[in-house]
Amino acid sequence: MQTWKSNFSETKKHYTDWWNGKGIVLTMWEHLFKEGAPYENILPPPPHKDLNQLWFDPIWRAQQLHYTMSRNSYLADILPVANTQLGPGSLAAILGSVLEGREDTIWIHQKPDFDGQIIFDEKGWKLHEDLLRNCVANARGKYMVGCPDLVEGLDVLASLKGSDNVLMDLIMDPDGTLEQLRKINEAYFDVFNRIYDIINVNGEMAFCYFSLWAPGTVSKLQVDISIMISEDDYRTFCLPFLREQTEKIDYTLYHLDGVDAIRHLDAILELENLNAIQWTPGYGQPQGGNPQWYELYKRILTGGKSVMANWVTLDELEPLLDNVGNQGMHINVDFKSEKDIEQALKIVERYR
Repeated sequence: MQTWKSNFSETKKHYTDWWNGKGIVLTMWEHLFKEGAPYENILPPPPHKDLNQLWFDPIWRAQQLHYTMSRNSYLADILPVANTQLGPGSLAAILGSVLEGREDTIWIHQKPDFDGQIIFDEKGWKLHEDLLRNCVANARGKYMVGCPDLVEGLDVLASLKGSDNVLMDLIMDPDGTLEQLRKINEAYFDVFNRIYDIINVNGEMAFCYFSLWAPGTVSKLQVDISIMISEDDYRTFCLPFLREQTEKIDYTLYHLDGVDAIRHLDAILELENLNAIQWTPGYGQPQGGNPQWYELYKRILTGGKSVMANWVTLDELEPLLDNVGNQGMHINVDFKSEKDIEQALKIVERYR
């Protein structure tokens, strides 16, 4: 089957270069509708009956994604990837946390009566599996199906027993916490490998969040709760498990979230096999194209990792490249139209 993205080969080259610290990727995080006719006349499903169907009916969601994918723009390096996310950190749901669908997102609630045991929940896995298999059946090579935003480590543990309990246990029960984190990493690789077997296309893989494609296994890593722990605790409770992921997964991007998380950057840069770092400034801060972050990007590049800058505006694009450079830069622009994309392409081509 022919993919709906006509320049996918060129985009794959851009991504492969970027993973290796070279060149520029120009894309956006989500999608916008293309101008003109759809790639195929795909019918939408009937309107969802309720929020449960909107998020958790795999047949309905797969058909809705199929419909929107047939109408999305894939200009520049925008990826033809169906977003199968089931909440930020849905590995927790496969370990017993409770999902709640809301209008614009999915909330993940603590596992009821969590007793400290990390136990695989087949019902939580079945929800993921059914959604992925239905999406793959519809895609038939016209687009890729992305890996859901599983998340890992302390963030998943916080979803299981609550952030306050996690932070207390770093002090009161460090050995027990490390054992729980080891079990979570085991579950992570079990789930990740199952998902890869379902969604990979000739060994290539896509990840839903932050617009990722790679010529092998790929994942986004994070420890958002790290803004509330010390550098020493980060090295004890986070770094070993992140290192295992970077060693077992071919291509990895770390999601650095919030100004207070920057203090962990030196530790993150010690992950020899980590390829790239994405920067999310956090609430109330200027977004990724602001000059305030140029030195941070240079620090990441000097540390041997590629950069992902998010929510860059068109007027910020040229100054960003002038000041940070044109090597190892993945730029997610806040596009509003295909005209915006074409304008950005003209700018970026001058730097390629």
